[in-house]
Amino acid sequence: MRFSIRRILRWLVALALGLAAFSVGWAALYRFVPVPATPLMLIRAAGGAGLEHDWVPLSAISPHLARAVIASEDTLFCGHGGFDWAAIEGAFEDNEEGARLRGGSTISQQTAKNAFLWPDRSWTRKGVEVWFTLLIEQLWPKRRILEVYLNSIEWGDGVYGAEAAARHHFKKPASALTRREAALLAVVLPSPRKWSPNPPGAYVARRAGIIERRMAIVERDGLAECAR
Repeated sequence: MRFSIRRILRWLVALALGLAAFSVGWAALYRFVPVPATPLMLIRAAGGAGLEHDWVPLSAISPHLARAVIASEDTLFCGHGGFDWAAIEGAFEDNEEGARLRGGSTISQQTAKNAFLWPDRSWTRKGVEVWFTLLIEQLWPKRRILEVYLNSIEWGDGVYGAEAAARHHFKKPASALTRREAALLAVVLPSPRKWSPNPPGAYVARRAGIIERRMAIVERDGLAECAR
């Protein structure tokens, strides 16, 4: 019996090491290779949502959009190591009674989730997300993290990434997005299949004005310098 338990433990250790090595290699590959599709894209497509996704380098995306998502989603992006601990602490406090995970995710965490993981709100998925967030923060520069984020995020039913979003919603390439259009796209990120950037509803239009003012602060204080 002791031999069997030890054998099982050895197999478990070997499996864990194998998975860790695979994840490191996967993250290292995406440091240089465009992410062809994410688990969410494939799941949505299998459900009949379609798939609009065109990878473009960060240099082909309007800097307005980089500033807009940083202003809207993660103003400390260029300076943190992957986690905004104050935001995470606040999210846990807000959800303590229901033990639900909500809010507090940085752009790095969202990138790890989108590029590598399945859509779920379980503790297991969240734990794996932490691991991949640590990996990409160590293996990728911030510019690459933002590039993958902007090419992978959902911006409508079956619409993924900045290029597809710009063409779908504004009939132009991502490089030509105006300041206002970038703010409108940033606003709908929490609920891209519910809200529309064009035409925007009253809430989206009002919120876009707030994001535009924050973008000015981001630019003034150099909070998006890592995206250059």
